[in-house]
Amino acid sequence: MAPDLRQDFNMMEQRKRVSMILQSPAFCDELESLIQDQMKKGKTPTSLLALQQIADFMTTSVPTMYPAAPQGGMAALNMCLGMVTPVNDLRGSDSIAYEKGEKLLRCKLAAFYRLADLFGWSQLIYNHLTVRLNSEQERFLIVPFGLLYSEVTASSLVKINLQGEIVDRGSTNLGVNQAGFTLHSAIYAARPDVKCIVHIHTPAGAAVSAMKCGLLPISPEALSLGEVAYHDYHGILVDEEENVLIQKDLGPKSKVLILRNHGLVSVGETIEEAFYYIHNLVTACEIQVRTLASAGGPDNLIMLDPGKYKSRPRCLELVGDGAGSWLAPRHRGRTHTHSRGFGCVCRFTTFNLANMAFFFLSSVLGG
Repeated sequence: MAPDLRQDFNMMEQRKRVSMILQSPAFCDELESLIQDQMKKGKTPTSLLALQQIADFMTTSVPTMYPAAPQGGMAALNMCLGMVTPVNDLRGSDSIAYEKGEKLLRCKLAAFYRLADLFGWSQLIYNHLTVRLNSEQERFLIVPFGLLYSEVTASSLVKINLQGEIVDRGSTNLGVNQAGFTLHSAIYAARPDVKCIVHIHTPAGAAVSAMKCGLLPISPEALSLGEVAYHDYHGILVDEEENVLIQKDLGPKSKVLILRNHGLVSVGETIEEAFYYIHNLVTACEIQVRTLASAGGPDNLIMLDPGKYKSRPRCLELVGDGAGSWLAPRHRGRTHTHSRGFGCVCRFTTFNLANMAFFFLSSVLGG
């Protein structure tokens, strides 16, 4: 064999061995363990920064070891190809520029966009998930118009006030979708209790929004939503006059708003609560569409009476360690239940998006 060919062959073998090590689950677990240990020793030690660079390389270049969910969006495709952008990309001066509370909300909202895409709730660059930063300044975070859900990161989110003035453009030079701003700003202005808003278009959701009967009480998911509000279609949401109509239709208490012939909206006092309601709303719509198709019409369906069923978090916790029988249900507040639900889907997603969990570590341990 010629010397040049032998040298090339040896280099290929070396790269193959290195690639096998980098793709090894054991190596990834060991790297994650080292990062957590280093974070406990200090805020941003040099060793942690070096390890973080390696972790970023791993999450963006190493093919996934697990299959993507079949209903996933662009993020699922990207994971199959090994192209995953870290959720928490706040590094160096970007991290220092934001207070800890805002950093956490940025990371949480960016993670929510990834989850929504994996659930198949995204529609190219349209629809929006937003979170209010605080009630004093009336500012909220929104995705820049032009990014897919799978591309959203903590640093890319745009900070805007209720007057439509961009306070912080984030890491992109993109603007904000006018229709998205109109809907979200109208709700935030009228509902000080709302901290997070979700607006999506799913096929089943759009189908139910076009039904005269609206959302039918035929499933536990439908009953869990409470009073469902409706807003008639008047075209793209860009007129200020429609702000008043949206505020009136949503009312002071509803957590769910169905936009007729359009899509779905959920609101919550936290990101977790908004996720809880939109997940149940999407599920209820899918159940209704499938049930109507198989039953031949609403007359053949069994309607549940919402008045007979007390709305409560669909969560029973097993009790032990002296707290009573393990069969006895312990009911906790809605916030705890919603956090548990949102947390479990984040844990599931970390099989393919390991860096989604890193923002919890960096926010809590790294400041």
